[in-house]
Amino acid sequence: MRAIVTVVGQDRVGIIADVCSLLANNKVNVLDISQTVLQEYFTMIMLVDTAAAEMPFAQLVQYLREEGEKIGLSIHVQREDIFNAMHRI
Repeated sequence: MRAIVTVVGQDRVGIIADVCSLLANNKVNVLDISQTVLQEYFTMIMLVDTAAAEMPFAQLVQYLREEGEKIGLSIHVQREDIFNAMHRI
């Protein structure tokens, strides 16, 4: 299943590496990534494939949220189809 990952936090060195490591360690493949820095705030949105993940999707969502908090980031994950439905005009 494909999902959208959003990341927000104070800009610092290594954010992309940290988030990508969390994903890779859980066999989540990054398909596309966009990031920017708005003043001192880092923002990133990623399209990922969770098909090979070893934990259920709901558990992965919780894990990434908790791990993000530990490193000062807000990490949110939602299924691509839900994201698209919410942003349809």
